[in-house]
Amino acid sequence: MNLSEKINIIRASVMGANDGIISVAGIVLGVFAATEGRTNGNWAIFIAGFAGTLAGMISMAAGEYVSVHGQRDAENAAIQLESEANRNNMKQQIAAVQASLISDDISLALAKKAASEMMMSRPIDTAVRVKHGFNIQNKINPYHAAIASFVTFPLGALLPMSAILASPKNLKIISTYAAVMIALILTGYFAAKIGNADTRNGIVRNVIAGLFTMTATFLIGRLFNR
Repeated sequence: MNLSEKINIIRASVMGANDGIISVAGIVLGVFAATEGRTNGNWAIFIAGFAGTLAGMISMAAGEYVSVHGQRDAENAAIQLESEANRNNMKQQIAAVQASLISDDISLALAKKAASEMMMSRPIDTAVRVKHGFNIQNKINPYHAAIASFVTFPLGALLPMSAILASPKNLKIISTYAAVMIALILTGYFAAKIGNADTRNGIVRNVIAGLFTMTATFLIGRLFNR
């Protein structure tokens, strides 16, 4: 398994857990707000959370599969395009590689020599990397991403469900908010690290999204509490 594949699995895992936390937190808080004061409130929360978890697992896995498979299809199309271009006009392909090397501040003489050697030894790999920006050897597997998100979504969902079901009635809301905020700080941090982004901004965006989701669904649930 290459580095790109490992990073893709980690990304799908973090996103799956993060989506499980936010989505199911919104569901259980909304149902709690709508059923507060009823004797079967916990049962309704559990059923709604469980159904949301199952739906989320399937949705996340399908989304990851379609997304990564779409990327693979685009990469395969680029490989086919460059294979045909190499067969039809190798001189033009070498010239394109040479121009790319020159744009990277390599001297004309060295660029000519390097372009010719690269296109002689690994023509398709070189053309694809120079013209499309990816390495043929670094293909990622759509099944791995789908399985990773399928497994981690329920792990994320377990946190808000446990917090709201295990807490006494007067602490359900604050316990769920507190548990979810801590989890979102962690997933926001790791998501930013994976993408080489600013961790503070990643955490803030993630927490704001979670707060908005939970508060919106809670308030909507209140409207149906009659």
